[in-house]
Amino acid sequence: MSSRRPLLGWLLIAPSLIGVTCFLILPVVLAFVVSLFRWDLLGTRSFLGLENYASLLRDGALVNSLLVTGVFTLISVPVSLAIGLVLATQLVRALPGSAIVRVIVVIPWVCAPLALGVVWKWIFQPSVGALNQILGVRIEWLTDPSLALPAVAFVAIWQNVGYISLFFQAGLSRIPGSIYEAARIDGANVGQQLWFMTIPLLRPTTFFLAVTQVVASFQVFDMVFALTGGGPQHRTEVIASLIYHEAFEASRLGRASAVAVILFVLLVVITVIQQRWFSRRITYDMS
Repeated sequence: MSSRRPLLGWLLIAPSLIGVTCFLILPVVLAFVVSLFRWDLLGTRSFLGLENYASLLRDGALVNSLLVTGVFTLISVPVSLAIGLVLATQLVRALPGSAIVRVIVVIPWVCAPLALGVVWKWIFQPSVGALNQILGVRIEWLTDPSLALPAVAFVAIWQNVGYISLFFQAGLSRIPGSIYEAARIDGANVGQQLWFMTIPLLRPTTFFLAVTQVVASFQVFDMVFALTGGGPQHRTEVIASLIYHEAFEASRLGRASAVAVILFVLLVVITVIQQRWFSRRITYDMS
């Protein structure tokens, strides 16, 4: 907007500013304020300062949740991106039946995570679950401490692959075909085209997906709650599960808010690091 008409500009963005203030900025401020108190949701509040943060740092639950969430992210996000890219390279070729496949792979993403967790919990059942019936063995997928987190990550990958492939398809469609034609003339094989051309030119799409998927994986709750409830032995207790436990099971809203603030700061730091890393390696000009 022209500097001579600032009022009109502010009026045009006012609806968005109101939404951002009420639903993003204000909740963060309130969470930080509540984190300074001891409060059980019903009784009176008592000011503790930073004691909630200090107690969380002394408590092994926070460290465990951070490690669990970190491992979950390291498993689910890179694998989802890799599978989504491979799937997109096939779907973008518009082979017969690709439209049906595109719809099928997107269906899990549009379904409610809680409902998917309930369905997959039945599939993973050791006695009557469909997976063990197919394999012909009894495997404790969700109650074995060493298998529970990989099983949860597998469900997350299965849910997100279709969504990721759609974005990669959009990115692939923007790459001029003349680039690949020139590469084929120069003798580049399919693998070389993928590694030296497709992946570098898809960095803007990859940056967006990496940031959004990392943020989503650090906030995952519904599906994990339906599958394991944070067990066994806290091996799947992600950060959001710890917030739920502290707020609604232990009635320690101050500690729950402190965990939420720590999660917010952690996500900001991770996003800034990703932005700094990708900013020097991204090109948006494909003309």
